[in-house]
Amino acid sequence: MASLGNEQAAVAGNYPDAAEWTVVLVKAEWNAAIVHELATGAERVLQAAGVQRIESIVVPGAVEIPFAVASHARNHYLADAYIALGCVIKGETPHFEYVCQSVTQGVTQLNITLNAPVIFGVLTVNTEAQAIERMGGIHGHKGEEAAAAALKMISLNK
Repeated sequence: MASLGNEQAAVAGNYPDAAEWTVVLVKAEWNAAIVHELATGAERVLQAAGVQRIESIVVPGAVEIPFAVASHARNHYLADAYIALGCVIKGETPHFEYVCQSVTQGVTQLNITLNAPVIFGVLTVNTEAQAIERMGGIHGHKGEEAAAAALKMISLNK
């Protein structure tokens, strides 16, 4: 099991009421191995902070993430935070730009309309190697960073 980075470890211990919080990870199926590692890192930070209720929703792709968050908030309950996790790797067509723009705008709109933070943990990279560098490599662990952001935003929202 990987250890937490210095910043994530520092963030993880500062939330005495975290056991009361619910965080929902919304995970895209595309590039599943990468998304799984992002989720594992996010769960590691959330658990270290004391969050006991971590739920997951799986959707086909990154474009479906905003719908899943909105649907969960509307039809189940509003979680304390949602973390959008996905990986969009650029291909040979403009599809990459459309997907990235769609999920980015969707998450931004949710942050404006919901009374809970929606953290953008979607990698938008040119290559699989760049994604791997963001799962604990030279660019940190973006799943851990997303969870650290969620903890900070929940605290701010309380």
